[in-house]
Amino acid sequence: MATIDDVARQAGVAISTVSYALSGKRKVSADTRARIEAACVALDYAPRASARALAANRSEVIAVTAPLHPDTDPSAHMAFAMEVTIAARDHDYDTLLLVHDDAQQGMRRSAATALADGIIVLDVAAHDERAALARKLSCPVVFIGVPEDTEGLVCVDLDFEAAIRQSIDALVEAGHRSVGLISQHPETLERESNYPLRVVHEFERYAQSCGIDFAVTYPETDDAAPALDDLLARLPGMTGVVLNTANPVAQSLAAALGARGLTVPRDVSVIAAGMTPIMARTPLPFDTLPLDPRLTCPVAVDILVDLLEGKAPARGVTLVTPIYQSQGSVAPAPVASPLQAR
Repeated sequence: MATIDDVARQAGVAISTVSYALSGKRKVSADTRARIEAACVALDYAPRASARALAANRSEVIAVTAPLHPDTDPSAHMAFAMEVTIAARDHDYDTLLLVHDDAQQGMRRSAATALADGIIVLDVAAHDERAALARKLSCPVVFIGVPEDTEGLVCVDLDFEAAIRQSIDALVEAGHRSVGLISQHPETLERESNYPLRVVHEFERYAQSCGIDFAVTYPETDDAAPALDDLLARLPGMTGVVLNTANPVAQSLAAALGARGLTVPRDVSVIAAGMTPIMARTPLPFDTLPLDPRLTCPVAVDILVDLLEGKAPARGVTLVTPIYQSQGSVAPAPVASPLQAR
């Protein structure tokens, strides 16, 4: 790997001159700067990106604020952080992960000390305290998630409302007239994690507009059985289930249905809407409209880099269209629901 000494020898200048040229700390003649830059390119001098950053008074680092909560799914959480990192790398940026409970402290420190040029915000709450701070910071901030008040913010997210509408439409088109939603754990809703709130609101609104019977349940544990019993008690004619829940709950649904003599899709059709696929786990055996970080994170990083480089104005809210992936878990509704037929 080439060093600054190699660059100096190739350009025929002193090491200090190379340092001055790359850092911008002292003026260097145009001819000398050109020879140094040519030597950097010829030798593939690794620190040259950092040197350009110094000359532009930039760190070439993107901070990622992703505080951990008791109900955080570490695998899903890190999937988003990793996809931000991969997208940042494609733009020659490094990432700095901020996971402290006091998320504002990390953002302030990153901006005040120039640790990072811009900030990506993950795990967004409806009334996220980071939103007010983002409006005050001098560096660009992009949210992957949409808080309730988006005034003055730049946000990217999956179009969860569209995912829910597509899920209900698919079930209604298959003849299902009684559909339940298994939502997130109560503590996730209590801390106002924004997308589950949006999902519940749109599910209730759209199901009502479609004229179907519906109910929402919030599992207390990672076992889907109690949540399923709750829905079946409230919707005896239920033949369709939409999942927007913790992965362990979704993974246990098929067994819970089987224990009650029900199968997918003969008796109950199931769609997972807005759930993050985890590569290390067995994929859900259901039709899905996934919350895939590979779709949203690159868009957010592209927007942030454009803001950093002055290529585009702030874009407000960008919603990524969900993609329906069929796994054969939706079938025509039975003539009578299995429970009613018994």
